[in-house]
Parts: sequence; C-alpha cells; structure tokens
Amino acid sequence: MTETKNSQLIITLPSDREVLMERVFDAPRELVFEAMTKPEHVKRWWGPRRTTCTVCEIDFRVGGSWRYTLRTPDGRDVTFTGVYREIVPPERIVSTERYEEPRFGNPEWQTTLTLEEIDGKTKMTSRVLHPSVQNRDAHIGSGMESGAVETFDRLEELVKAQTAGMDREIEIVRIFDAPRELVYEAWTDPKHMTQWWGPTVFTNHSCELDVRPGGAWQIVMRSPDGVDYRCEGVYSEVVKPERLVFTNDAVDQNGKPLLKGLTTVLFADQGGRTRLTLRTRATGLVAYAPAMLRGMEQGWSQSLDKLAGHVGR
Repeated sequence: MTETKNSQLIITLPSDREVLMERVFDAPRELVFEAMTKPEHVKRWWGPRRTTCTVCEIDFRVGGSWRYTLRTPDGRDVTFTGVYREIVPPERIVSTERYEEPRFGNPEWQTTLTLEEIDGKTKMTSRVLHPSVQNRDAHIGSGMESGAVETFDRLEELVKAQTAGMDREIEIVRIFDAPRELVYEAWTDPKHMTQWWGPTVFTNHSCELDVRPGGAWQIVMRSPDGVDYRCEGVYSEVVKPERLVFTNDAVDQNGKPLLKGLTTVLFADQGGRTRLTLRTRATGLVAYAPAMLRGMEQGWSQSLDKLAGHVGR
C-alpha cells in the first residue's frame, strides 16, 4: 500500500516503519484538541462504529499514561495503553501505544499527532512509527485502515455536533443622553471603562487599553464569588470619535481561548446625544461555549446599561 483514501482520511506509508494519516476536521483546533484529550469526549468517538469504549483513562501530562478498552460486538474486550512523551497544547502530542494482547508480543509504537488550524478548520497529521517493518505491516494487516476511517469519522461527527450553535452575531443600537465625545472616551479611557464593562454583578479588577491600530487591550472581570475572567484583544480600526473595531477574546484562568470575537462600535452624534451601534460576532472554541454564547446579548446589554448610568452622571 502506498496511499489509501477513504472518506476524508488519507493514509500513506512514508517509510518502511511508518504509517501517516492526515485529515481535515471542520472545527477549531482548540475544540478538536479537547475532543482528543478529555475522557468524556474520547469515549464517544474512539474506535470503530460497532465497538463501545468501556474504559477511558487519561492522565494527561508528560509521563502520564492512558488506557482505552473497546468492547466488540461479540463481547470481547480489546485494550490499548500508552504513555505521553510530549504535550504542546493545542498543537502536538507524542505518545507511545501498544495493544494489550500477550499472544501478539505486546509491540509498542510511537504516535506523533499534530494539529494545525487553517481558516477555522483543523488539519490533523498522525505519524505512527513502528520498531520494525514487520510490526508496521502487522498493524496494517489488523484492519487498522477501516478502523481508523470509522474512528475519525466519528470524531468529525462529534466536533460538528459540538460546533452547532457555536457562532453568534448580534447588533445592539442604543441612544445615550451624553455627547458623542464623552461616550467615545468611556470606551477608550481605562478609568471610565472599568466603571461599566461587563455584566451587572461583575467588577473590573484591571483594565489596560492601548487604543491605536495594532494596540492591545485587556480587562480582568471579577465575579461575586471572586473568580477572575479575562477578556483581551487587538484594535484594528480607531477613528476618534466615530468608530472602533477590535477583536475580543475570552480566555480561561490558564490563558486558554474560550471564545474569539470581532466587535465594531459606531458613535453617531444625534443632537447632543449619541447613537451607538454595536455589532459583534463570536465563535466558540470549547465544547461548553454554546452556553456562553447564549448569554452574550444579555451580557452586552447589561454593560451598556451600566455605560448609560456612567456617562449620564
């Protein structure tokens, strides 16, 4: 075999000891990485369609081990185990793998998985290195091609289901009883922005704004129970006092992206008052993002309520 194309999976043999598998998933890289590393997700897709993953144990750290058991339609259990050698979220995982079956001699191989994000999709490359050509050929002869096709088809189905509802776009128009220059300043001066940004029950722990094209901004919101939530982004357009365009990303406490957004704010003078038009679109990057997106309009509305109170003083 030199190349096999089934479904969207491409399998090649680049050397005597290697099997290379490549596929593009229609989902953000962070989501695919999470689906590949969290037991609650892996159990839903790992293995051919007629099997069930009954055991999924993951100690996801360098030196940590993993163990998956598949139950076949005839009731047999098939177990695979390995150890993580390298982890670079969300880009690369290197691990060993072996089939727990004494009659096959327990050969061990190494898998190098890389994930590359391309226009919102994820290109997976999985390079499997065996200790010998005989082991490689035995792996191929075990039916791994059809099993891999079905397994990655199931992963595609999972991440597509998770991405359903993971994009949202809203537009809000508000009239503020304040001059346009003041409303614009409230968006561009940290001492003002800390007073109104975020949902009603949140306060702002820190606010840094570098308001220029290419400049970065960051706000850390604090919830009533003391948990910090970081929002950050980069300005792409700044037209005083008419227009702001910036990315707005939500990240977790470890800096992992949760949502990626793009926001445009237009400020128009209306007889001494200000007509503000906010257009924002966000894309979820993790499995629980849809719940966050559902609250996006309410969160912005509460922020603008607070802004009205602030500039109206």
